[in-house]
Amino acid sequence: MFKLKKIFATDSYIVPVVAILLGLLVGAAVMLIGGYDPVASYRALFNRVFGSPYDFGEAIREMTPLMLTGLSVAFAFRSGMFNIGADGQVLIGMTAASVIGIKLAGVPTFLLVPLAVIGAGLFGGLWAGIAGYLKAKRGINEVITTIMLNWVALYLANYIVRTFLLIPGQNRSEDIPASMSLTFLNSVFDNARLHWGTVIALAAAVFFYVYLWKTKQGFEMRAVGLNPHAAEYAGMNVGRNIIKSMFIAGVFAGLAGAGEVLGVFHYQSVFAGSPGYGFDGIAVALLGITHPFGVILAAILYGMLTYGSAGMSFDANVPPELIRIVIGSIIFFIAAQGIVRWVLKPFYFKRKKEKVL
Repeated sequence: MFKLKKIFATDSYIVPVVAILLGLLVGAAVMLIGGYDPVASYRALFNRVFGSPYDFGEAIREMTPLMLTGLSVAFAFRSGMFNIGADGQVLIGMTAASVIGIKLAGVPTFLLVPLAVIGAGLFGGLWAGIAGYLKAKRGINEVITTIMLNWVALYLANYIVRTFLLIPGQNRSEDIPASMSLTFLNSVFDNARLHWGTVIALAAAVFFYVYLWKTKQGFEMRAVGLNPHAAEYAGMNVGRNIIKSMFIAGVFAGLAGAGEVLGVFHYQSVFAGSPGYGFDGIAVALLGITHPFGVILAAILYGMLTYGSAGMSFDANVPPELIRIVIGSIIFFIAAQGIVRWVLKPFYFKRKKEKVL
């Protein structure tokens, strides 16, 4: 109990909470300037999320890929890598799950579903591992390679769907068999597209924490992320840890792709552009301060704001783009922690100093 209290008493948890509140206040100020009622707008947002079992289930569905892509970005960041390629890794995971689900439809379901999920994670990890290998063996900056691999993944996924999976005359693949659906608790949430990917995301966060902070391999990864030269001097294999960290990060993103295909859409479209899962994951990772449990909380907030923005639009006539201003403001205050600490100084840090004295 003391340990839990100590964790939640640290500055690192107070600052994000205040940053969120400041972001909401900035959003309210923008609404007032635009002639909108911020109280009615935020009420409409929360009613949209919590107003019915269906909407609540759909809000959770919105959060799920954000959890996994946020974990993907955060895991790589903890290992000293900036993974901007989660979007491409999601696409590769979606494509792997689609190919396995459609082309191996005769395999028994109890084997095929785990095979599709594992295949999505594995291929997502291998795709991210390309950037890790190029960084470790050739010294090529992972920001450049992951951005380029996003586009390669987009066109490769579209090529595979068009060539092997396409329904003639339509811009999408064949349907994945209903028996392979990952959806669950549909009757409880009025047929909302809630799926097992949410449970997988929570398990991934636990794995993230245990692996990085409770194992020798995780200690090495964090050491490489903090100072690769010191880690190498201490006898750690820097290149191997870089490749491994990118592979695991890619697995998280690939699992997000499996959840979207098997749990939400049950087919794969030919995408005209990037679906954007990975870029939202960067924002979620920053909001969660790259801690696995912080990422889960950030994904819940981000998902609520994103799904609830439709309620603001329909019930309060507020443009949904205003939610992006709120999210952007929160990220700004998270990044500019000096401003938040300046706001807190008269209330929190002064009292803390008096206690010490």
